[in-house]
Parts: sequence; C-alpha cells; structure tokens
Amino acid sequence: FNNLIKKLPRGFSDYFLINSKNEKITEILLDLGRQPQIRFFNDQVKYVSRKQTSWQDIDFIVKRINTFSKDNRSGFDHTLHRICCIRNRHFLITGLTCRIGRLTFGINCLIRDLLKSEKSILILGKPGTGKTTVIREFSRVLSNDMLKRVMVIDTSNEISGTGDSPHIAIGKARLLTVPKTKLQHEIMLEAVENHMPQIIIIDEISTKLESLAVKIIAEKGVKLIGTVHGSCLENIINNPDLSQLIGDVGYVTLSDELARQRKIQKSLLERKGNSSFNILVELYKKK
Repeated sequence: FNNLIKKLPRGFSDYFLINSKNEKITEILLDLGRQPQIRFFNDQVKYVSRKQTSWQDIDFIVKRINTFSKDNRSGFDHTLHRICCIRNRHFLITGLTCRIGRLTFGINCLIRDLLKSEKSILILGKPGTGKTTVIREFSRVLSNDMLKRVMVIDTSNEISGTGDSPHIAIGKARLLTVPKTKLQHEIMLEAVENHMPQIIIIDEISTKLESLAVKIIAEKGVKLIGTVHGSCLENIINNPDLSQLIGDVGYVTLSDELARQRKIQKSLLERKGNSSFNILVELYKKK
C-alpha cells in the first residue's frame, strides 16, 4: 500500500500517512475538477482533500506508473494494485481508479475440501466481492500445499500482479499473460496444449469463445477454476454467452399426456449437455 501512496501528489498522500484505517480502503478515485475520494469495504466514501484534482495531479501519477494497456489498465511491478484510467473524447486521461490489491491468507478454509477434489469450481459474484482474491489464494494453496501443476491465465495482471515475475500471492503456479483481452480463449487452449497443467485458473470468463474454450479444456480432463460476474445462478442461465459453462439450456415441449401426469406446463427449460463446472460458489459482500 505504501508503494501506491508514494505515487500520489503531496497534498493527497498526507491523508494516508496519518490515517489508521488504510487497511479498510478498497479504492482511491481521482477525477479532474473534483475532490479526490476513497472507498471502504462497507461502501462508505470519504474525501481526502479539499483541493480539486488538476491536470498536474493526474500527470504526476501517470508519469510514475507503468504504461496503460489497450484496456486502460496499469499497475506497479511486484504489487497487486491496479490502476485504471478514464479518457475523454481526445484520449486524454481525466480520471483514475486505483484499486487496492491485498495478499490474504486463509480465506479458502471453508471450502478447502472442494480444492482437494478433482471437480471444477466456478465462482460467481458481483464486482468487488473478492472473486479474484479467492482464486489467487486457491492458486497458492493448490501449487504450494497440494503440489499441483497450476497454470494461471491472467489478462490484466490482476491475479498475479504487474511485471514479468509473478507475485508470491499465486505460490508456485505458472503464469500465462494475455496480450489482448479478445485473445484470452486462445491462451487458455495454449496452456493445455503446451504446458500440461493439472489445473487452470481463469478470471472473468465473459465471452462465448471463452466459454467454448472452457468446455474443450474440461473435456480434456483438466480441472478448472474460474470466475464470472453475476448475482445468482439465474444470471448465467439467461446469458447466452455464459450458459454453455453449465451445459447450456433450451426449451423442450412435453406431450399433453405427460404434462397432465406431471401437472406442469408443456414447455420446460432443460440442460442440453454436460456442465464444464461441477461446483458453483456464490460470493456476497459482507454487510
């Protein structure tokens, strides 16, 4: 966290040097012409300075971090922090979102028995519920404690941190970075074909091509651990790009006689095929 504070302008960083609740901060937000603010785990928002953010303040930070990628994300080498930028119509940076990344041990204790099984696990949750933090710890436990061959597919360096050398948070797992978001499905298949992992960990499965890649990997007998955005299982079922993760669903029509026997309607939703994941874990933000 101190590495991130050093990148902030003097007038903003002073707040963090005297504040005792820095461990509860999740994000630092800076927008041109507005007061800088911070967000906490409980969604509380607090302003850290009366001074409005200027072009000079934003430029001060941008010059001290790595170059932004095409998806407008950056970070610091050997840390888990993530910085995303907001650009105007002229592609000038007018805002920054600094997401605090933390190394958290022991969060997998409640479902450690699931990790020992050969079953694939899908983690579902809204943004900010800790999906990435959970799979990061899974990676460490599986590779260090259970001595599994783990391969992490990281699109935006959010799991393993920024830099060519993976952060200690993922343990002995090997890392495959994705140069462009739209190529993630290709890198997923490359991991299986070239590196023979026992387990593949993927963050934020979101497209039909990625869902198809997951299905192919599952059919090859490789255990998968992945995350998706959503608040409940129904979100996946109703998403045409993601429904394939759970076997896809479709309508079937029953005969009049069968519908009367079962006392149900004639049109039903049924699973079309096998699910790529055996277990679904839903995450909710602590109230």
